[in-house]
Amino acid sequence: MSGAEVRHIPLEALHRELGAKFGPFAGYEMPIQYPAGLKAEHAATRERAGLFDVSHMGQLRIRAKDGSAATLARGLEAALPVDFDGWAPGLQKYSLLLNDAGGIEDDLMLVNLGDEVRMVVNAGNRDADFAALVAACPTLTIEWVDAALVALQGPAAEAVLAALDPAAASMTFMQARTLALDGAACFTTRSGYTGEDGYEISLPLEAAERVARRLLADPRVAPVGLGARDTLRLEAGLPLHGNDISPTVTPVEAGLAFAIPRSRRSGGGKAGGFPGAATILRQLVDGPPRRLVALVSSEPVPVRAHAAILDASDATVGEVTSGTVSPTLGRPVMLALLDAAALDGRALRAAVRDKRPTLERVQAPFVPKRYKR
Repeated sequence: MSGAEVRHIPLEALHRELGAKFGPFAGYEMPIQYPAGLKAEHAATRERAGLFDVSHMGQLRIRAKDGSAATLARGLEAALPVDFDGWAPGLQKYSLLLNDAGGIEDDLMLVNLGDEVRMVVNAGNRDADFAALVAACPTLTIEWVDAALVALQGPAAEAVLAALDPAAASMTFMQARTLALDGAACFTTRSGYTGEDGYEISLPLEAAERVARRLLADPRVAPVGLGARDTLRLEAGLPLHGNDISPTVTPVEAGLAFAIPRSRRSGGGKAGGFPGAATILRQLVDGPPRRLVALVSSEPVPVRAHAAILDASDATVGEVTSGTVSPTLGRPVMLALLDAAALDGRALRAAVRDKRPTLERVQAPFVPKRYKR
């Protein structure tokens, strides 16, 4: 895709009908917010349910060329830090596409279906991810899934979706199932990117608008754009690729070491063997040179990405990677990469033009997650 080309999502006409304000994101024309506004959309998701169109994300279907589940497992275990042993079909996992230096090229969601894996990749990386996976996995067939993708998020999400298919209620966090929604077979996972309970639903193109309208017809559901999706994910302490994680940030630095199974670590039965393993395994033992941390401020000064973090001597010890004024908490919250030496509890401030608001390190998430475990 050239820089001048803009991609369009299948439900664009519906969003325009709903009054969405559009903007460019990761090469797509995307709904950023609706007439109610970001704060109202954010609150609707926290209090009831929000419907997000995330069709810009890439959906992949991965199989072994010989049809063998063992070949599929071996191929992906060489490309990603995953372990298929003990990974039951129908369960979703979070994983990482890494470079040889241990940096995060993308973060991914994978579902093991036995002889097939379904994968969701970030929109801005979708073409690069596809090429990297094809090159790394010569024994596998990798295909795009041509479907819309929506996320239904919030405390009412279960009741809303179960009204269309009661099987939705029995799913727990990170489980996958094909649901019958208004007559359409929709591959669904109980997951999302807001910290709330909810689902991500792959909609067949021929049924996408019908199912989306059916969900929006429920009075508990509000359409929500990417603006509120960003404030929701930040309150939940969830990193955004391109901001908080990138090809120069390792999983250990990002606090994502949970995505490296014990079996792939030093001493494990499948230790190493994935891109960047030497750097990552070393950092797991010795510690990384910096860490992604959560910070808050009690001062009414918004702190945005790229703001420098200073210590008491005005030395720069880090940088904000994502920042907003939390709609739920009413104060600035941020994620930042902080030098390891500055993790000693020293006083920190942000450089925001001529202001120096004080910062306090806290544990993420800023707002408790409410997944159904």
